[in-house]
Amino acid sequence: MSAGWVAGTVRARALADRCPGAAGAGEIAACPSLDEALRRLTATPYVRYAREATGLPEAQRAVSAMLLWHLRVLAGWLPRDGARLLVPLASGFEVANVAARLASSDRRDSGAPQPPYRLGALETAWRRLSEAGTPAQLRAALAASPWGDPGGDTPWALLTGMRMAAARRTAVAVPQARGWAVARAALLIARELFVHGRRLPEPVERDAARLLGTRASAAASFREFREVLPVPARRLVADVEEPAQLWRAETGWWRTVRDDGAALLRDGRHGPGVVVGAVAVLSVDAWRVRAALESAARGGRPGEAFDALA
Repeated sequence: MSAGWVAGTVRARALADRCPGAAGAGEIAACPSLDEALRRLTATPYVRYAREATGLPEAQRAVSAMLLWHLRVLAGWLPRDGARLLVPLASGFEVANVAARLASSDRRDSGAPQPPYRLGALETAWRRLSEAGTPAQLRAALAASPWGDPGGDTPWALLTGMRMAAARRTAVAVPQARGWAVARAALLIARELFVHGRRLPEPVERDAARLLGTRASAAASFREFREVLPVPARRLVADVEEPAQLWRAETGWWRTVRDDGAALLRDGRHGPGVVVGAVAVLSVDAWRVRAALESAARGGRPGEAFDALA
């Protein structure tokens, strides 16, 4: 094992150890107001970006920005092949940048859009995507990048294509995260087919077939869809009787990532497994803190999703 992997593994464990964890998030969630929750947040690693936050969306974005900063720091400690491993794991931030760009182009008010997340070495094609002036140009830029053609240039097609491509890229490039990617793809397809009733763009259907098998996207009912899924995804939706309950499966997905990530972190060996485990633990912690802030904004009343994860 190279010195770079040893240093990166040590750094990964150190970053994960600093997380507020379930107990810290629970204290934030129980705060009677968002202002009190933000004061508690100053005692956590999220203070770097949350210091100037005032409203809930701003505070939640600050938490996400700190997660991205941690991933960038971690990438800087890893050898080149290790840093490349983090790119698909951080791809959700690039999707968020595109979503914000599409929303701002359709914005009817005069509010200033949020600045994009700064991806640094973890970007896939953001610089090219940020130069696209129209949805058609954005589709062309995606098609010429590792993201691939999303199959359409409507906001829905662009974002759905990117989200499915993120699952496909993660499954291929990060063996330790393949099960998470497959399950995430199943949740995405289930929502599109059985909640929104939308037909999948051809590239999305093709990626779905690669990850879930050809029968999943052709299923005539949600029950049939559950039965033909591969094991990681089937286990996730085993207790979900109807599409309206998919939020339970999504919370279960986060629990799976949390538990698998903690197990990878406990591995005594230096290497990719520990790094992927740290990314999982850091990501779950950020998700949990974002949910805790929302609970505090409601007067300290945690929602079902937060309770299920915490």
